[in-house]
Amino acid sequence: MSHQESHGSVKSYVIGFILSIVLTIIPLVLTLKHVISGTTLIVSIVGMAVLQLLVQLFFFMHIREGEKPRFNVWALILGLFIVFVIVAGSMWIMTFNAQVA
Repeated sequence: MSHQESHGSVKSYVIGFILSIVLTIIPLVLTLKHVISGTTLIVSIVGMAVLQLLVQLFFFMHIREGEKPRFNVWALILGLFIVFVIVAGSMWIMTFNAQVA
């Protein structure tokens, strides 16, 4: 990498930081103030987490930038698939352990 390559502007980092803070505060306020509850609360927290993931990918990890951005996307998809397999497999194994005990 050369010293002239840019990894993002201060403006994009500030926007990403502010969005991250807002996406963290919203579920916190919803939970502490008991604005909503039950399934709606869980769905809103998961939704904010997904938005937070996208903000992190685009503003801080620069998933769209680089010489070959599609390789970055494919690496991300592969990583998500591996995480899904590990989590789903662990849950499957724990389900069978709960039935045996």
